[in-house]
Amino acid sequence: MSPRIAQIVRPRALGGLMPAVAALRIAAGVVLVLFSAGKFVHHGAEAAAFDRYGIPFPEAATVLVGLLELGGGLLLVAGLLTRPVALLLAGNMLGAVLTAGRIDGGAVHLGLAPALLAVMVLLVWAGAGRPSADALLSRAASGRPAAPTGSASSPRAPRGAPAR
Repeated sequence: MSPRIAQIVRPRALGGLMPAVAALRIAAGVVLVLFSAGKFVHHGAEAAAFDRYGIPFPEAATVLVGLLELGGGLLLVAGLLTRPVALLLAGNMLGAVLTAGRIDGGAVHLGLAPALLAVMVLLVWAGAGRPSADALLSRAASGRPAAPTGSASSPRAPRGAPAR
């Protein structure tokens, strides 16, 4: 793996906040996957809404946004390529706020979409958190073995514990 790719996938070291970042990433991914289904199941209604919001080529845009939310949501759940995916999804959420939020308002467009936008900005900055596929790739690229589940990533004993 190239050093540049390793840098992109390596989660920022946030100590005890890593699981919280991972939980936000997974929750956002699940929400995006669920909302993407509407772009396909109710395609006509979604395309009509895109047209009402002034989005060009509403039929195609509905499919493209659905694919972005589905694929991006699944990648977020796995924690794979989190930073670039979060950057794309941040643009998607900004578009939702500026179009649907401006025309329709409501809890989804002016509540959920900005919250997801904030999570995407956090993920662009922090990376996937741990556990994630990005963390495993980063460890593999650095030559370090993956830490066993439930163990500390550092071999040092906790404070106050006798040295081995």
